Amino acid sequence: MEISKDKCYHFVGIKGSGMSSLALILHEKGFNVQGSDVENYFFTQRDLESNHIPLYPFSKDNIQEDKDMIVIAGNAFSDDHEELQAAREKGIPVIRYHDFLGELIRDYTSIAVTGAHGKTSTTGMLAHVLSEVAPTSYLIGDGTGHGEADAQYFAFEACEYKRHFLAYSPDYAIMTNIDYDHPDYYTSIDDVFSAFQSLANQVKKGIIAFGDDPYLRKIKADVPIYYYGVQDEDDFKADDIKRTVNGSIFTVYHDGKAIGTFELPAFGLHNIFNATAVIAVAYLEGEDMEDVAHALKTFGGVKRRFSEKTIGDMTIVDDYAHHPSEIRATIDAARQKYPNKEIVAVFQPHTFTRTIALMHEFAEALDLADTVYLCDIFGSAREDSGDVKIEDLSQLIHKGGKVLKEDNMSPLLDHEDAVIIFMGAGDVQKFETAYEKLYLSTQTSNQ
Repeated sequence: MEISKDKCYHFVGIKGSGMSSLALILHEKGFNVQGSDVENYFFTQRDLESNHIPLYPFSKDNIQEDKDMIVIAGNAFSDDHEELQAAREKGIPVIRYHDFLGELIRDYTSIAVTGAHGKTSTTGMLAHVLSEVAPTSYLIGDGTGHGEADAQYFAFEACEYKRHFLAYSPDYAIMTNIDYDHPDYYTSIDDVFSAFQSLANQVKKGIIAFGDDPYLRKIKADVPIYYYGVQDEDDFKADDIKRTVNGSIFTVYHDGKAIGTFELPAFGLHNIFNATAVIAVAYLEGEDMEDVAHALKTFGGVKRRFSEKTIGDMTIVDDYAHHPSEIRATIDAARQKYPNKEIVAVFQPHTFTRTIALMHEFAEALDLADTVYLCDIFGSAREDSGDVKIEDLSQLIHKGGKVLKEDNMSPLLDHEDAVIIFMGAGDVQKFETAYEKLYLSTQTSNQ
């Protein structure tokens, strides 16, 4: 399929995180872009609206032959969606999001970032660093997209769900981990591994893989595999690590030689790993390590990844963590930045199948906090019910586990001068908003 500025690109499900990012990229490159979605508000639509990209409610009437359209379909919507049916009836081309992206990246030095978790944070960091050293387009899973006219690099998040990332043949692939997730599709960890092995077979220049992951150590490829981490056997090793309340400082060694010392204003050991992977890509591409160090020092994070605000004496953290490994990483980051404060976790599980499959792992990860609260399980376009209740997870929690309701967030008022982390990939933000309103109202009434 030829990608042409003469076409109108209509995004079905434009508020999806990947879809909104892709729409922004095409828009910034001068393409004619519009899209449709449900009328509920999603945080991803803010950038779409600020760029004056037309947004419409779902309707078959959005599909118009006189606009010379190409329809890009979000992966959350099946082929029987009314707009996709209308497009086929009118002979208008329909291409899935991942297939379109696979075509788009061919003209660049492309770096796919994939893994069961850590994709968005790593892609955001990679995009920031590469943009500081060379013209770079990027697509981040937090709804951020940027299309540079004369880009050299294309950094993008590659999701393993339903093996969608096999639409890509990137120059490099950063693989953060292989873990069991998406149990509504994958049958086992071995099934997940087979998908990553298939992607490895399609990489053209090199794979940068996390050295502590036993499954990534089993990956075979015709291109070099560079492992990163903190072990002596890693090709890119982070060492001399100093973690403080202001961030982390560390030196990276390649083949036993120091290639640079880096300062990162982000928290948690996982961010040191992420940064080491980014540094490895830049090093392999011959970028100046001093420029890379300067760029890392100014990295401000990505949306919904340890996003902080202060209300009164409370620190509120919003985080997308929806897998046990991500929960552990988020709590670890909070411990580093706020070593003397109580850490309170408020967690909303995302999808019933994931909750069932990872129930005990969720409980163990959440118990790393000082106190735990839960919200009802969030369904998705894939599933809206299941054979599990939030109370099933609550029974496994040792440090609390009380279930919060949006109309009664008062249990959180028992905590003072604490850090409350709202975690989840659904609509956990509505609970955060309800708590903030309640907290502020109590402060006003006490004055």
